[in-house]
Formats: sequence, C-alpha cells, structure tokens
Amino acid sequence: MLPEKRKENAPVKLAVHRCRFVDYAPSAITALAFPPLPLPSVKRKRRKTPGKQSLRYGTLAVGHANGNIDLCEWSGSEQSVQCSQAWVVRKTMPGPCPSKVDSLTFVIRHPDDFEADDVPSISDLRLFSSGGGSELLEWNLEKSCVKRTIGSQGGAIWCVAANPASTFLALGCEDGTVRLLSIVNDTLEHYRRFDRVKCRMLSIAWGPPVPRSRAQSSMNEDGSDSDSDDDEDDWQDSWLVTGCSDSSLRKWDLKTGQSLERMAVDKIRGERTLVWTVGVLGDGTIVSGDSLGHVKFWDSRTCTQLHSFQAHGADVLALTINPEGKAIYTSGVDQKTVQFSLVRTNSSSTTTSGLRWAQTNSRRMHSHDVRALASWPPYSPLPPNYKRTFPLDIAPILASGGLDMSVVLSPAALPESTVTKVINPLSTSTESTFGDAYHRRLAYTTGNAIRISRNGRLVLCLRETGLSVWRILKKPQLETPDDVKEDADESWNGGWEKVLEMELNVASNLITGEISEDGRWLAVSDIYEAKLFSLHTDEKERVSVKRVKDFPALIHSSIPNASSDTSTGAVSLCFSPDSSKLVLSTPQTSHILIFDLTSDKPRLLRRFEHHRLKEAVIGDRVVKSLKHPKQLNGIVTNGKHAPRGEDVEMGDVEDEIETEESSEEAEGSGSESDDNRNPIANTIPSVHRLTISPDGQWLATSDDQRHTHIFNLDSISHHGLLPTFPLPIECFAFSPMNPNILFLAFPDNTLQVYDVEARQFPAWSKDLSLSSPSPSPIAKRLANLHDSILGICFPPPLNTSDAMDTSKEGSQKDGDQSHHALLWGANWLLKLPLSLSTTGGGWRTSKKRRRAQVQLQEQPDAQEPAGEESLASSSTKLITHYRPILHVDFLSHREIVVVERPLVDVLSTLPPAYFKHKYGSS
Repeated sequence: MLPEKRKENAPVKLAVHRCRFVDYAPSAITALAFPPLPLPSVKRKRRKTPGKQSLRYGTLAVGHANGNIDLCEWSGSEQSVQCSQAWVVRKTMPGPCPSKVDSLTFVIRHPDDFEADDVPSISDLRLFSSGGGSELLEWNLEKSCVKRTIGSQGGAIWCVAANPASTFLALGCEDGTVRLLSIVNDTLEHYRRFDRVKCRMLSIAWGPPVPRSRAQSSMNEDGSDSDSDDDEDDWQDSWLVTGCSDSSLRKWDLKTGQSLERMAVDKIRGERTLVWTVGVLGDGTIVSGDSLGHVKFWDSRTCTQLHSFQAHGADVLALTINPEGKAIYTSGVDQKTVQFSLVRTNSSSTTTSGLRWAQTNSRRMHSHDVRALASWPPYSPLPPNYKRTFPLDIAPILASGGLDMSVVLSPAALPESTVTKVINPLSTSTESTFGDAYHRRLAYTTGNAIRISRNGRLVLCLRETGLSVWRILKKPQLETPDDVKEDADESWNGGWEKVLEMELNVASNLITGEISEDGRWLAVSDIYEAKLFSLHTDEKERVSVKRVKDFPALIHSSIPNASSDTSTGAVSLCFSPDSSKLVLSTPQTSHILIFDLTSDKPRLLRRFEHHRLKEAVIGDRVVKSLKHPKQLNGIVTNGKHAPRGEDVEMGDVEDEIETEESSEEAEGSGSESDDNRNPIANTIPSVHRLTISPDGQWLATSDDQRHTHIFNLDSISHHGLLPTFPLPIECFAFSPMNPNILFLAFPDNTLQVYDVEARQFPAWSKDLSLSSPSPSPIAKRLANLHDSILGICFPPPLNTSDAMDTSKEGSQKDGDQSHHALLWGANWLLKLPLSLSTTGGGWRTSKKRRRAQVQLQEQPDAQEPAGEESLASSSTKLITHYRPILHVDFLSHREIVVVERPLVDVLSTLPPAYFKHKYGSS
C-alpha cells in the first residue's frame, strides 16, 4: 500500500494491483554496434595536432532476436562526460515479420565531410543488418523502416563488416565466398567476389588501412603542395581475414580476391572447430575466438600463432577491442567476459618491444550466453604512426548483450590509466577499471506495448504479432472498515482474467497499440497498416471483437498525394478521455490525423502538418535549439531573448500554418508544401509521443527532432509551439487538477512544466529544474537515479464513492486540494506532491515546509543539505521494491496498477545456462 500524506498526516491507502500475469516476453540481444569514427587525414596527421578534445558519446544500436533494432542515445548533454542514466532507448525500429538480427554495422554516409575527432550523429550514419537469410538490409533511421535490401548472391549471410573508410562492406556467405559491396556516395551495389573455398565464412574483419603512395601527384609541377584532397581517399585497404567453419582462418588479398594464407586452429577428435569471431589490431595482429573456447593471437605477416589461451569453457561468440588497442574483451556461451591486456615483461623470449598479451581479468555479468560485445569509443585498426589518442581521464565503456535480454554496461579503464583520476561515465562507483568497477544492467522496456483502460479496467499487452487483454476484477469488500479488512484480504485470491487473445496478420512487428478509456475501442499498428477494432461486452462479461475494415482506406484517403505504396500505419495512437476521438501520427509523412468515433463509421475531422515544417522559421517566430539546460530562461522567441529568470511567452502561430477547415477540403485541396512561407523540411521527423488532457481539450505531440506542438481539440486547431529542448521528450502528461498544465520529462530525469493556455513556463515550476539557482531536492533526487524515467501518471479526479470516503477521513476541501504525480522508471516509483492553489496559479508551499525554511534561515550554522534532505523525505516517496516495471497507471483515485515482469520469470522460459562442474570443487 502506498501512503498519501494529507494535512492531518492521516495516510490514505491505495490499492496496488501488482500485475505479474502479463506475459510480455522481451527478446534476446543478438547484436550490438557503435558508429565508427572518421579516419584521420594522412596529410594532416604528419603534422603535430593539438590536444584532443573529449569525444561525444555515439548512438548504440541493439539488435534483437525478433528482428527489432533499438537505437539508444546518450542521455546527458553534449558537454557532460558523466550521466547516471547513460544510454536510453530513443526509438525502436520494427523488423520484418518474421526476422532476426545477427549482424549490425554502422557506416558514415559521407566520411569526407568529417574531421578525425568528429562523432557522427544519427543523421550522418547508415545502418546495415543481416538476419541469417540471403538479404542484407539497409535501414531508414529517420522513418524507422527498411530502406532497401540487396541479395548476397551466395546464400545465407553469416557475417558483415565495414572497412575503416566506410566505403565497402564485406559479406561472409554460406557458399564459402567473400563478397564486397560498394557503399560510396550513398549507394549499395555489388563490387567483387573472392575465390570460393569449401567452408562457411563465419566471421570477418578488415586489416589496417595503409596510406596511399604520396608520390602519386602529391606535388604539383612547380613543387608546391597540392590542396585538392577530394580526388582520392588518403587510405586504401590491403587485406582482410575470415574465420571459417573448417578449423581455420584465411587471409585474403583485396586486389586479387585470392587467399594468401591459411591459419589452422586446434581440433578435438577430428571434429571441425568453428572460428566464430575475429579481430585485427593496428600493428596487424589477428585475434580469433573459436568453438573450443580458445582465444588465439596471430602474426599477420608470417601467419603464425603468437599466443593461445584457454580462456573460456565453451564457444567464444563475441570479441571487441578497447579504443587504444591495448586490451581485448571476449565472451560467449559460458557467460564469462575475459580481458586480455598488453603487459610489459622483462623476459628475453618476448619481442624487442618487451610487450606481450596476457589474460588479466574475467567477470561474469550475464546469466546466459553472451552474443555481442561493443566498446565506446570504437577501435580503428590504424597503423602505429597514425594511432588515435583519447582522453585519459574518461573511462571507455564496454557494452555486452545476450540471451538474458538486457544490455550490460561496464567501465573498462585499464589499470595503468588510474595514475590520474579517471571518471566513470556511468556513475556506478568511483572505480573505473574493468575488474573493480560496478556494471550497469539496462532494464528492458516495452515502449507502447502496455496500455490501461481505466473505466473498462482492462490491460492491453502487445507482442510481436499479437495481443492479449486482461480484465482486473474489483476487489470485494474493498470499502470495509479497517477492523474487518484483514479477513477480507486473506479470503480473496483472484483479481484478473484474460478476456481476449488475438494473432494478427502483419508485415512487421507491432509498434504501437491503444485501448480506449471505456474499453470500447482497440487500435494497433505495425509500420505499414493500422487496425481499428470495436469491443463489445455482453452480460456475462465476455468480450467480442469486430474490425473496422475501412479504417486503412480512410487513413490512405486522408494523406495528400498518397500513392499505392504509402503506408497506412501509425507510429503512435491516442484515444480522447471520452473515447470520442482517435489521434494518430503517420510513419512516412508525419501527419497528425484526428478521427471522430461517435458515428457509425470513423470520420476524419482534421489533418495537421505542423511536424513537417522547417524548424528555422514558423510564422513570424524563430525557434532555435538549446545548447544547455541552463539556457532555458533565455529561449529565443520572436527573435528576442527573454530576460533571465522571467517566464517565456510563446506566440500563436495558428494563422500561418493551419490546414483546411474541414475534412472534405483536407482530402481534396493538396498539401501545404506549396506555401513558401512554411516550406516542408528536408528531413521529416517521426511523431513518437501523443497525449491528451483529461478534459479532452488539449493535444500535445512531440517528434524525434525535439519539436513539441499543442493543438486545441475543442476548436480542432493549432494552438502553439514549445521551444526546442536540449533533449527529446521521454514522456509527458497533463494534470487532471489543472488540465492546462503539461508536465514534460526528459531522458536525464529532468522535468519541465508548461502552461498551455498561458503559453509560458510557470514561475512556481522553476524549482523542479536543475537549471534553477536553487533546485529542489526532488530534482536532485531524480537526476541521481540510474534508470531513466518512463512515465508520468496522475490520479483521476474523485468520483462519488471516493468523495464519500474522503469526507470520512477529512474535509472535502482538503480532498480536492490534495494532488500528486507519480513518476516511474524501470526500477523505481516516485511520488511527487503537487499542492495547487484553488486559483490554479501556482505551487503552494505547505506550512511544514515554510516553517522548516524559516528555521534554516534563522540558523546560519545549520547545513543546508541536511535541511533539504529532511524536506525531501517529508514530501516525496521513493519506492524501489517493484521491479522491473513495465507500466504504471491509475484505475481510480484509490487504485493503481503496477505491471511487473520479474527477470526470474523471463529467464525461466530460456534453456538452461551453460554449466560445467569442476572436479573436487564445492
């Protein structure tokens, strides 16, 4: 039970429904990828460059066994090198149905446009994946769908690797060939096929690039330096290595396509050993991991074995190299992650440099097989003379994932790096070395897979191709007096029943779903088609389903200039509180469509195109992105900076960019792209967030380019545009006590409050922001939580029965004024008290808090942090014994639903983990 403190300090108990019956099944992680860094220029590298600046954190791509790919971005600002929330899922790209992801590879779209220290953003990258079939997929990262495919012409693709220059892809195929694909100038076409061998190509890696001959037109005829760097690349590839299924590694010449050397690995009883993973260092050293658990080091010049380690008890499935090339990490079936380091020795048997590879550490951070490893910053196999340098005071990050469905992040600083103070970017501990630092497990999230119908008391859960609906039964004798409630609690065992199970015919995995408040409507969608169902409940509480078959055609007719291949799917869906309207955003065109559900058939009310416009100028107002949260008080509006510390008033842009007045005009009058005042943006964002105020008047929408629009559903018109925040919105919700107040939460657990009707940020909400001169203890507490916020929910207004109970415990006036928000993440719940004044004008400080503040001011010797902690403990409630949390919402003013999916239940569905008993050990 969650206590709610009131003026009289009398706790009000909430009935918590811990829903562990929801059979949501997260998918195993099969691939991880970080974007590469651009290669340095050979000309500029020959001159000494100034000290390197700290790198930004790149996007982490997580491939799943069900075909989905998560794009996770660093939740801190560009200047921050440490953030408690680390990487947070920005969007999920649904895979074709059925499919899986075995390999993931990032490449830079135009590598010549970047300096060596630049970190490419998501818009500068291309992502390729393979899933055990014969097709290579390229993804549209803006639209979250497959952009194009190309056949391997050699059977199933076992491995994919991009060269360091991001100009070629190498495919290892089932028929024993290596095929090169050219990806220059944003193309994808076959370039060359290597000689065929009688085995499968299981793994592949590119050798170090070499500088081109400087004798080739490096000097003009008059002896001056040539300034034309655009003619040819500075680097060229010479060879690559493959791990094969016939107990060998092969080195290949890129010019001839022939095998140069064959390196044999160990075999047991004549059985073939599979070389699952290979890697190459900048000095040409080859590293391999095979099915016997051996990690071997090879000399690429002589193709002889340098070192061999029996590091694992079973197959080595993944390998990655630390940013400086001084450590290697391997993992596989035995769940153990092993570190190999380049150590200095005085032995005369070693090389002249006095360095050799040694197994230095191992950790077990997973419960099942580890399928993928990746490190940030990424390693580039450059020759020693062109080796990259990275900041020594920031620990690199090792990411791993496998069958236990969670990404594990661990600081991976080397012991010799601790001579100076090294920052742990994850904030898990003061230690930052791989062997001593605490790791972090990123909780699996559901996105839009779990939804609640309050009045219908229904819980919706989406799977890849189907859905389930449960009904939460009302607890009998919930309102009994306290003296007899104990017996009633013990005698009641039930609480839920499954009322609906559906398998849908879809082309991709489902991406969003929604159920109306009254339980009469159900909408789901994949990337290509949205489906609308009407639900009917008979006298025996049985639910029947009827599909609205004309709904996809209605969506298609609502999109201007729609072709036959235009998607009729939805990225996000939202029903109005009275279930009379359905709002959806389209995936390809980013239109906001509003449908009326009160008639016999759904009818289009309005189409909005505001997310398609350019962000630079909208109407007569300029909206610029913020560089830091502290600039929020100086947002650019109408071309002028607001004074610091004052509220920002947002203008109305309705007259400039509204669409047609009726649905008939919207269907027949074309698009707004012809309006020169508001041209369509070159890159159209995807609208991933929708929310409607409890009174049904306001609609808030947010896209992945951080634009947030407000619409008035009463007049079906555009109301205003919020400023562009430094981070994308993670979740937002309107307050039931004051439906004009919009609460916005961001991935770094910061909060903002916006008054929609007044078009400004209220003064009373500044304490919730970390950029405030005196941030509240709540803001500090949220910022230090390791799990990012996933949702905001509010208790609905009091109904008749709740009001009667409130009058028994206290005055009706107190019950109306008591208000709070519930913020939740994967492993925590936080009660945020909001005492709104009766005028709706601000945040009312309680008498107890005012007295505490006065006492702190009167006691100059008192320590301020201690006072803040006491205030925080008296006003907030942080609960951590529900985990992991999939969804939280209120059913009524006294009932709350917490949907959990314990990790133990998820792991029980997996096959047994690898275990090998050692003789004589306990």
